[in-house]
Amino acid sequence: MKIHYNLEQLPVFNKAVITIGTFDGVHTGHKKILHQLKAEMEAIQGESVVVTFHPHPRNIVGDTTGVMLLTTLEEKIELLEAEGIHHLVVVPFDENFANQLADEYIVNFLFKKLQPHTLIIGYDHQFGKGRKGNYELLEEYGRRLGFFVKEIPKQVLEQSAVSSTRARKALLHQEIETATELLGYPYFFEGTIIRGDQIGRTIGYPTANIQINHEDKLVPGDGVYAVKVEIKNNTYSHQSFGGMMYIGSRPVVNGKRRVIEVNIFEFDDDIYDATMRVKVIAYVRGDMPLNGLEALKNQLAIDQVNCEKALA
Repeated sequence: MKIHYNLEQLPVFNKAVITIGTFDGVHTGHKKILHQLKAEMEAIQGESVVVTFHPHPRNIVGDTTGVMLLTTLEEKIELLEAEGIHHLVVVPFDENFANQLADEYIVNFLFKKLQPHTLIIGYDHQFGKGRKGNYELLEEYGRRLGFFVKEIPKQVLEQSAVSSTRARKALLHQEIETATELLGYPYFFEGTIIRGDQIGRTIGYPTANIQINHEDKLVPGDGVYAVKVEIKNNTYSHQSFGGMMYIGSRPVVNGKRRVIEVNIFEFDDDIYDATMRVKVIAYVRGDMPLNGLEALKNQLAIDQVNCEKALA
């Protein structure tokens, strides 16, 4: 897959079949849209082009809280590449882009920059300043400028929109099985392994403390989870390890800040400053107060058994 960040340096696509969206999560609903895109592309022997935006439009023109992302741009690229897309165009989304009139968006952006053969878009797609542009306007310009506009079925479009919201809610409410089903893969995130208080090491459960690399990446709700991890360095490249993850403010030691800690089973190497990818497999229990470190040690022994069962 070729990735294009500069709208002024796009190639001339061969019969470009294009779809446009944020594609956060590249989940099962999105994959149905991509399946339609690829079917149309194969029918005319053209090229598949996905257009997405960075940063997420809601972080620019939405509410001030923005949106917690299921996938960072890098993760989105990885997942789209796995779908066999030919080209990904990453549009730098800012207020100037958002404030284009609908006609300008079609002529100056869609037509002149992307030169579509076929545009696959939702029946309720809105664009341009004040969201005045719609499907009918695209069809009108398509007839005038010589490109086809095809509709994503309502059921597929609604499932796609619902899936992103439902997946976020499921992760925040520790409903991991639901999130995995919606996404089509275990939810994952990456972070840098930093030095913590090393309390786990004193009770036989050393943990890797993870600092998320992207502040707008969604972190699941507090609790203990069964996870699979990958350590991204030369020593452990392409290896996967089982473990248990804790997310919370550590009430046992009167913690004041939220942390993410992973105990990797049968592993005690120095991996500080490495990047770790965590795949969330199952939710085991909620955060809870425990009466001291000995009680914590006993609970962690139970957690490990339950996490190993979940991973098995």
